Amino acid sequence: MHEITRVLGDVRAGKVPAAELLPLVYAELRELAAARLAREKPGHTLDATALVHEAYLRVAGEQHFEHRGHFFGAAAEAMRRILVDAARKKRAAKHGGAMHRHDTDEVPITAPEPVEDLVALDEALDRFAAIEPQKAELVKLRYFAGLTIEEAADALGISPATAKRHWAYSKAWLFQAIEGERPV
Repeated sequence: MHEITRVLGDVRAGKVPAAELLPLVYAELRELAAARLAREKPGHTLDATALVHEAYLRVAGEQHFEHRGHFFGAAAEAMRRILVDAARKKRAAKHGGAMHRHDTDEVPITAPEPVEDLVALDEALDRFAAIEPQKAELVKLRYFAGLTIEEAADALGISPATAKRHWAYSKAWLFQAIEGERPV
């Protein structure tokens, strides 16, 4: 049994406080958060440490985690919510809305950079979760928590081959949903 799974059981049983879990998961959560934030646009107001702390605060009160994968799934969902909320807040009119930040030292680039729209992804992922919950959970673990195919498969209790098939299907479905085409 993994050490994290054992401590989760002890926390659930009331044998140890939830604070005992943080030292065991902090480094891994920090790595996942750093990997996720590396894919964000520059100038993000959150850093990996703040994202981990906020996510941990959101999930620490929940003491019903069955195993390591369950905990990291909840942490991935918390990170997703935090990043989507930040994206929505940044998009709001009172926070600059459609205004774009420009560095005066940089020369404008003629070709537009690809923009990752977290709000559109979140909305598409919610629709996808309604029809394919396990595949949506795989997307959360891979995209928001930064887990590898093998780690996500282990967390979901499926084979890596199945996870690869689900991942390919999920990416195609979400791409079509975000681009406005009718999903398969």
